[in-house]
Amino acid sequence: MDISTLSEKINYTLSTLRYGENPVELYEPIRYIMSLGGKRIRPLMALLAAKLYHDDVESVLLPAAGIEVFHNFTLMHDDIMDKAPLRRGKQTVHEKWNANIAILSGDVMLVRAYQLFLGVEPDKLAKVLELFSDTAAKVCEGQQLDMNFEQREQVSIDEYISMITLKTAVLLGFSLELGAVLQNAPDADAAHLKAFGDSVGIAFQLRDDLLDVYGDQQKFGKQVGGDILSDKKTFLMLTALEQASEEQKQRIISWRDKTDASLADEKVAVVTAIYNKLNIRQQTEQVIESYFQEALQHLDAVQVPESRKAAIRTIAMQLMERDS
Repeated sequence: MDISTLSEKINYTLSTLRYGENPVELYEPIRYIMSLGGKRIRPLMALLAAKLYHDDVESVLLPAAGIEVFHNFTLMHDDIMDKAPLRRGKQTVHEKWNANIAILSGDVMLVRAYQLFLGVEPDKLAKVLELFSDTAAKVCEGQQLDMNFEQREQVSIDEYISMITLKTAVLLGFSLELGAVLQNAPDADAAHLKAFGDSVGIAFQLRDDLLDVYGDQQKFGKQVGGDILSDKKTFLMLTALEQASEEQKQRIISWRDKTDASLADEKVAVVTAIYNKLNIRQQTEQVIESYFQEALQHLDAVQVPESRKAAIRTIAMQLMERDS
């Protein structure tokens, strides 16, 4: 069973999910955000991890779908907090409806995500729910830290990496761990797969930071330069502030909190020009590669034939080379 077949199984499973019907205003936004697509990387990684140990992955499909529903719940709520206008090139839920509807619809998505785990074998259910609950709490911790950082003058690069580990990486790590646990993998293998996912997740978020500045909006699906416009302390911004001359630093700071739409293009251009002078793009790419190599070391340590790991390696490579 190749990657495309597994992706088709995931998409079919997601298409069959029933969230509820009435009130329409509660459930239509869920169907809307789930219809926007996305790469479905997390459920795919869960299936690929499961497939390392057994070719039959049918029992993993619903829990894997639960991960995707939870992920989209976090996106729906994050978009409200970030005041993001676009998600995957389309209006965000709070823009298309309103913030109150997006909050409540997101809450239902969290509930439905948990329900999708209930088909797990009884002897594994408690462990899986404990792992998922711990992961879900960490994602919320990461989002809170992200918001805290926006109120702080100083944030270190190490603090930022810790934050994106929680907000983004741990869910990918859990996805791989879940697939392994459901197929009775050795504990050591499950731990290495989780660590692999965590490291890939960090690299993935750093790539996202990079694409926010240097990506093609048509491919990226979000507003390019959005992080600069919202004054987010991304890896690029923190690295620039750490290395900038006093003049460059003051120039960046002078553009903070300027939210006038007529100045948006200029703000993005000014900050990007400083990034270019400091070679921030190249430095970010080097750090991404470092985390990717760390991830591959964990994948190499998983005790299954290399031929069975090829698909996971392929997906990881695609994530690192993505332009959207």
